[in-house]
Amino acid sequence: MTIHHAKNFETVIGLEVHSQLMTKSKMFCSCRSDYQNSDPNTRVCPVCSGMPGMLPVLNKKAIELVIETGLSLNCNIATETKFDRKNYHYPDLMKGYQISQFDLPIAQNGFLSIDLPGKSSKTIRIERIHLEEDVAKLLHRETFEGEKYTLLDINRAGVPLMEIVTHPDLRSPEEAHEYLINLHSIIKFIGVSTANMEEGSFRCDANISTRYSGENDYGAKVEIKNVNSFKSVFQALKFEEKRQRKAILNGERIIQETRGWSDNRGTTVSQRSKETASDYRYFPEPDIPPVRIDAEWIDTIRAKTSELPKTKAKKYVDAYSITDYDAQLITTSSEISVLFEATVDEIINLNVNLEKGAKSAANWINVELPRLLREKNSNLSEIAASSQNLAALVKLIDQGQISNTMAKKVFDESFLTGKSPGEISSRLGLVQISDKTSLSSIVEEVLQENLQTIQDYLDGKDSALRYLVGQIMKKTKGKANPKMASELLETALEARR
Repeated sequence: MTIHHAKNFETVIGLEVHSQLMTKSKMFCSCRSDYQNSDPNTRVCPVCSGMPGMLPVLNKKAIELVIETGLSLNCNIATETKFDRKNYHYPDLMKGYQISQFDLPIAQNGFLSIDLPGKSSKTIRIERIHLEEDVAKLLHRETFEGEKYTLLDINRAGVPLMEIVTHPDLRSPEEAHEYLINLHSIIKFIGVSTANMEEGSFRCDANISTRYSGENDYGAKVEIKNVNSFKSVFQALKFEEKRQRKAILNGERIIQETRGWSDNRGTTVSQRSKETASDYRYFPEPDIPPVRIDAEWIDTIRAKTSELPKTKAKKYVDAYSITDYDAQLITTSSEISVLFEATVDEIINLNVNLEKGAKSAANWINVELPRLLREKNSNLSEIAASSQNLAALVKLIDQGQISNTMAKKVFDESFLTGKSPGEISSRLGLVQISDKTSLSSIVEEVLQENLQTIQDYLDGKDSALRYLVGQIMKKTKGKANPKMASELLETALEARR
């Protein structure tokens, strides 16, 4: 008889990611899909509210976005795809069925490689990517008397929803977390979805089972729902991994079920037995004909598909010697990546040292730009960000015409108004004094006013030099080039030995 211990267990995880697509209208009707900031039930028509006899009209753009995602994830694109009715009854599904895809999804058999800390990369197989309609939203409420009730907001119903399903290739919550981070980055970067988890446009269901190491058969699968952040997915999988292992060691049987994740409790909670495909009684959607996807359509989409974040990040590191961390931040968004590349091109045109200029541009984009957007509660498209102006600012700093402290004021005004850094710095009187003749006379003035400090320096007190530099900055109201001032001071002091 074999005695098993916790260390002999192997965790098996598969993920299903649902991502709302960035289309102007819904999946099967002309209602606008921007429901997030709309009043309840204002993005509704007879089609998406499930009125009898209403016929769906397919959104071509949604199919193209799924094809683009499939190409980015190394999938095979189907030459023919169809839609199916997934039958189940729940209050957020007014028709009593969801239009989805079953046996002929748009994309299949792809993969995504992830890098694991301290280990080599691992390839996660992607089983399928299919398209379906999102459901309405239930809002659970309670009266002052404690009576519970539920409201129905139909705005979300019918929004195009892409589902990306992996094979059960993940072996730990850590691997699942890394996969989600990479997938989220790709989806957001290629611009098919906002991928905002807080708004619900990027949602994840996790399937987890436990088996003994060396076994080929999978254990009973538990699906975890209602996880709305990367942290929650990780914590839910960690909890469920421990729960299942403990149950098996205690001789309990793991049942196939759906469990919800409670952030407040930090536990998964049993909800219902897990459905199988047969439970949904799939059959072809009679109101939508099959869609044929020819090679020309695929090639057209492939031609405009963006280079992936990981590839771009490596290129930035190799070409410009910026850090891996900076490169990863830049490639979190295609807009930011475009701004960085355009700024580097401008820096080359301005004859600024490429490596030094690229590092400076990366710092402004990764540190000061997010700060400015947070302060103004804006996104990049809502401000007057300009690669030409950022490159000009980098050049002003490189030439010593303004300090980094001064540059922050110039950066903010330039990115908010679109005015040139040179014009702003001149108007605000922020141009740094870098003229040796002018600075030399100021250095002499400061030395004449601080004879004791000169003696302190000559006696070996390092703080004396810092004090004198401070006096120069005070006399020039912060406009002196501190590096040049320090060098001129040292020269003048050494001449007094």
